[in-house]
Amino acid sequence: MINDDDFIKSCDVPGPTKENIRAILLYKSMVQKEDIVVDIGCGTGGISVEFAKRAKKVIAIDKNPEAISITRQNLKKFNVSEKVQLIEDDGLSTIKNIDNIDIAIVGGSGNDLEEILEVIHNKLNPNGRIFITAILLDTKVQGINKLKSLGYNPKLVEINISNGRILDRGVMMISENPIAIISAKKR
Repeated sequence: MINDDDFIKSCDVPGPTKENIRAILLYKSMVQKEDIVVDIGCGTGGISVEFAKRAKKVIAIDKNPEAISITRQNLKKFNVSEKVQLIEDDGLSTIKNIDNIDIAIVGGSGNDLEEILEVIHNKLNPNGRIFITAILLDTKVQGINKLKSLGYNPKLVEINISNGRILDRGVMMISENPIAIISAKKR
């Protein structure tokens, strides 16, 4: 796992997804060396980089030009550029042109979550996996309801991680943003 502080960051682009969250996502995804991964809303590229180190190919998508620039820098820094196709566009438009998806990760949907999940469902290989990382309650509810309507049995893990900061008189626990990982496997 790459340490959070090793990533190139920007104040204007979310990310990288915290190391502990990336570790759980990698574990839950059961990523294999032949998998094709789509990362929608790649931000600074933390998830894209980690999956590129383990999968055959990653397609990283973000509509923010600065996010694409930062992701490109991180891909180069961690020597995985050749395994990642970087696309500057919105997720919905882009995934309509992608076939053969083993793992889809939706981190940013631009209010198109239901439509994105519908397209992913139709493009997902047998036994393919869908993951939604969500910080908004509304996104969690919307994602679970849409996956259920598509015939999936979604699972939700709410993750709250705190790191200790050593003070003179003790240890103060500082919580990172709570996040949910919604997962579903195509039957």
